[in-house]
Amino acid sequence: MTRFAHGGNLYQLARTAGKAEQDLLDFSANINPLGPPEWLRAVLSAQVSRLVHYPDPDCSLLVEALADRYQVNADEVISGNGGTELLYLLPRVLERKRAVILVPAYVDYARAALRAGLEVEHILVPGWHDAGPVSAELLQDAVVFLGRPNNPTGEVWDADALRRLAAGHPGTVFVVDEAFGDFVDDLDSLTSRRPSNVVVLLSLTKMFAIPGLRLGAAIADTSTIRRLRDLQPAWSVNSLAQAVGTAAARDQEHPRRTRAYVGERREKLVADLQALPHLTVYSSRANFLLVRIDDPGLDAPALSRRLLNDGIAIRVCDNYEGLDRRFFRVAVRTEDENGRLLDALRRAVGSAAPAVIRRHTPALMFQGTSSNAGKSVLTAALCRILRQDGFRVAPFKAQNMSLNSFVTQDGREMGRAQVVQAQACRLEPDARMNPILLKPNSDTGSQVIVLGKPVGNMTVTEYIRYKPAAFRAVQQAYDELATAHDVVVLEGAGSPAEVNLKAHDIVNMQMARHAHAPVLLVGDIDRGGVFASFVGTMEVMAEWERRLVAGFIINQFRGQASLLDDAITYTQRHTGRPTFGVVPYLRDLGLPEEDSVTFKAAPADVPKIGAEIEIAVVDLPHISNFTDFDALRLEPDVQVRIVRATADLGQPDAVLLPGSKNVIGDLGYLRQSGLAAALLALAQAGRTEIVGQCGGYQMLGERIEDPHGIESGNGMLPGLAMLPLSTVMAPEKTLKRVSGRHTTAALAVTGYEIHHGRTVAADALQPMVVRADGEVIGVGRADGLVWGSYLHGIFDADGFRRWFVDGLRRRKGLAPIGHVVATYDLEAAFDRLADVVRENVRIEEIYRLMKLR
Repeated sequence: MTRFAHGGNLYQLARTAGKAEQDLLDFSANINPLGPPEWLRAVLSAQVSRLVHYPDPDCSLLVEALADRYQVNADEVISGNGGTELLYLLPRVLERKRAVILVPAYVDYARAALRAGLEVEHILVPGWHDAGPVSAELLQDAVVFLGRPNNPTGEVWDADALRRLAAGHPGTVFVVDEAFGDFVDDLDSLTSRRPSNVVVLLSLTKMFAIPGLRLGAAIADTSTIRRLRDLQPAWSVNSLAQAVGTAAARDQEHPRRTRAYVGERREKLVADLQALPHLTVYSSRANFLLVRIDDPGLDAPALSRRLLNDGIAIRVCDNYEGLDRRFFRVAVRTEDENGRLLDALRRAVGSAAPAVIRRHTPALMFQGTSSNAGKSVLTAALCRILRQDGFRVAPFKAQNMSLNSFVTQDGREMGRAQVVQAQACRLEPDARMNPILLKPNSDTGSQVIVLGKPVGNMTVTEYIRYKPAAFRAVQQAYDELATAHDVVVLEGAGSPAEVNLKAHDIVNMQMARHAHAPVLLVGDIDRGGVFASFVGTMEVMAEWERRLVAGFIINQFRGQASLLDDAITYTQRHTGRPTFGVVPYLRDLGLPEEDSVTFKAAPADVPKIGAEIEIAVVDLPHISNFTDFDALRLEPDVQVRIVRATADLGQPDAVLLPGSKNVIGDLGYLRQSGLAAALLALAQAGRTEIVGQCGGYQMLGERIEDPHGIESGNGMLPGLAMLPLSTVMAPEKTLKRVSGRHTTAALAVTGYEIHHGRTVAADALQPMVVRADGEVIGVGRADGLVWGSYLHGIFDADGFRRWFVDGLRRRKGLAPIGHVVATYDLEAAFDRLADVVRENVRIEEIYRLMKLR
């Protein structure tokens, strides 16, 4: 049996409820709902090495920090192993025979006094915040205990009235417990202008959410502090607690944020509780509320048992002097947690009002220990698995920075990765799946696209200022998408451990919290250091972020998975999180890459057995939509090479000049690198077909003008002059899904347009690509050696792609194959990926994590 009648005994509550501790929502302990401050784990980690030494027995740095915070002398301060230690020492050093406790009050006041042999007198104070009715005789030569704010009522005694009361009773010692004082706005603390016969008890555990660390303090006259130190055991406060307390004493921001947060939620919780039948809620200025049950058929112990069945613990207050079995106390917690309490209370008290059941669409989020860790692929895999299992599933990524984009049926632009994930779900791509798309157009700026439409070019600083508005759009998009589907699989960006970005994050943990999505951290073991990445990522997270992380997935493993068992065990022991699977390295997966990271890192030349045709793709600094050429890699007779320098160019059968997010800038790069001259030489030689795609199409012309500064500040730049056409950048962006024909091939082609430019071609050029509405969006020379178009995805069409490659074969003197030999179809790749992930990841446990099982 427990020795203390106190809230927060999670172990005992869990045993009583028959539940795991993590499945209990504890309203019985009044701890900061925001949790510990961001700096806590860093302070603790930095002090671990000092545990080989004894702690400072005088707590010198901590005492100095507390003295500075409360503007008192250091010899008026003592720290303790929680405020409870000092509370139990005080009656033994204050040399009084009587204790007067103004009730209702914290039950340990009486326990501490009785253990010290004092006679205890309880006085019920009307209103709980006015000492006026207390007789002078009763207070004479006693130790008086009272709370500011009072526990359990949350009322605050007037500070000046207490100062006058203390001044009028110089033979009485007043122990004023301000353990919850940091939660009260504009508290006039008794630490200021403190009468000499007042002792103020303080707690750092409530505000800074560290009750397990145990840290309290007292401020009193020097003689009282000296006697307390003489009685206190040596090394009462450990090194970790001293370091955390020193940092906490200097932190004014966390309490300020907490008071604003708690005040807002307390006001709403009071209103919601008062709306329930048979409940009276008492006014409080602290982070808890006292409630009385007015239903004769129900008392607090019975209510507590009902709520425990729902996994919710409250504090029954029948052991407080002056209260009975009708009273209970609840902490003020987060909005969602308060909502769970209210729903459970409605059921428990038989409310006639309909319960507001707060159900959230099941969701899971993949985040990575780095960019390109495999988040996108695993999101696509789980999307396909869920779809195979009959769920209506949708993908979501709040913000994607990528130059690889796509146009939806309704003319909106979104990231290519979410398009692929939508295909895994067998859904039509929807811009709400990727509400924010950033397309870098310089080293310090990007075009910002919100729900598929550009809102302007922004520097990093400008975008950070814009992020609150962006996140509102993100939240609305997610909520609409989630409402329409059974489950959502979310993808993060970069890493949640990027401490320079966390303050304004809208794509990782903030999004997981909004979606109520457990997080799986993905690490690429092929890069090395994956276990250190898991541990390190967890170490820099705030506690609320860590709570969202359910575990890890190891990606790209080459070898026998059992060889990782010791490392997986170590990681779980260190972080408390399991590993849900080890996904093997998948060669030639056949899915488009998320962004240019893999493309840029790829070797320039990977030999391909049986390839007779060589196609070179120029890697521009601001390359976009490089997946336009993925389908060409499927052709068995085609070798696709990446060209990054003049020396790489050689004598290919075709050169593909891709799209660009900064056409004028990339055109300058071609000239500076010598590639422009080399491409002109190939064109004049007449053996290499040169094809420009979107931005590359514009570069083939005679000039490009940018009068509005859409992509650069250069104004105008001569083009490569391979085709007699000119382009003017326009503020309006063309975003279209397109179907049409390639006139020379007489074959249907489909795809999409994404460009700012308006291109005018000379009459001498031959129309090559014509949209279904008759508009020409691609032209070329009559001999077909130089041509270009605005149509992204033109090579995805199996028939046209084969026709194009066969044309290169003829020019080289090879016989054309004459029929389709490769099909660009992602379905087989999705199913293969799903099979591999099912085999190597604990999918059933992930389903339970999402509450789908």
